[in-house]
Amino acid sequence: MAGRSSRTAPKVVVLMGGPSAEREVSLSSGAECAKALRQAGYDVTEIDAGKDLPARLTDAAPDVIFNALHGRCGEDGRVQGMLDWLGIPYTHSGVLASAMAMDKTLSKQLFRDAGLPVVESIIVPTETARREHPMPPPYVVKPNAEGSSVGIYIVRDGANGPAQIGGQMPEQVMVETYIPGRELTTLVLGDKALGVTEIVTDGWYDYDAKYKTGGSRHVVPAEIPDDITAACKDYALRAHRLLGCTGISRTDFRWDESRGLSGLYLLEINTQPGMTPTSLAPEQAMILADMDFPAFCAWLVEDALCRV
Repeated sequence: MAGRSSRTAPKVVVLMGGPSAEREVSLSSGAECAKALRQAGYDVTEIDAGKDLPARLTDAAPDVIFNALHGRCGEDGRVQGMLDWLGIPYTHSGVLASAMAMDKTLSKQLFRDAGLPVVESIIVPTETARREHPMPPPYVVKPNAEGSSVGIYIVRDGANGPAQIGGQMPEQVMVETYIPGRELTTLVLGDKALGVTEIVTDGWYDYDAKYKTGGSRHVVPAEIPDDITAACKDYALRAHRLLGCTGISRTDFRWDESRGLSGLYLLEINTQPGMTPTSLAPEQAMILADMDFPAFCAWLVEDALCRV
C-alpha cells in the first residue's frame, strides 16, 4: 500500500480511547495503527471517542473508520450501530457479530449448538461468587462482556474460599470450569484461518501478560501436533462464520495435551484483537501471511471500503 498518492488516498479516522476499562489498550492500539496507516500512504486523523463523537465525525468527514476501540461501546455493537446510522464504512465486524461475540454466554451457546467444544459455565450474581463457590474448584470468574483479561480471577483446586473479587465488577459474572494446559490462539483474516500461536507465560495470561513488554512469549507457529493445529483453524473459521464476523477475528483456546484432541476447548472469539507492538494478530499476519504492520492495517481499511 506504500506509494499511494496523497491526492487519492482515502481519509481515515482512527477511533481510539473511549470510556471502557480497556481505554489505555485502545489508545496504544490506535496510535500504532495511525502511524502504520500514514506509512501506508493514507490521510489519517485520530479521534478519542467521547460523547461528542457523532459531531466530530461529521466535521472530519472520513471515507472510512479504522476502529481501534476495545471493550464496551467500542466492540459490543454500539459504535458500529452509530457508524451504520451515519453511513460511514468501518473496519472489523458489524453490529450483530460484535454484540454476539462480546456476550460470552450467548456466543458460547451458539458455539455449543454448532458442535464446537466449549467450557462449561454459569452466570451468577457477583455477590454469590464472593460469598461461596458457585461450582467445585478449579474454576475461573470473569465478566460476561469484557476483553483483555480484565477482571479475571482463578480459584485453584483445594482453595479454602471463593474468589476475592474486587469492586469494579458487574452485578453478574461468568463462572467457568478451569481447563489446565496450553494457551493457543488463531487469527482469521478475511475468510482464512492463518495458523496457531502458543502463548507462554509464567502464570495466567492476564492483562499484564498481554500488554507489558516481556509479559509473555509467543511461539509462532505453535509447536503442537498437526491435528490440533488443524482443529484450531477449523474451529476458529467456523466460529468467525457462525457469528458473521468480517475483517479479522481472533479465537482463543485452552488445550489439555494429556487428553489429545478431546482436551481442546474454544474459550472465546475477539472481533477487535489488540493492535499494540506485543499483540498477537499483527504478529500472526507478519509471520504467517507475510504482511508487515502497515500492510496489515491497510488490508483492514481496504476490506472495509470493499464492503460499502
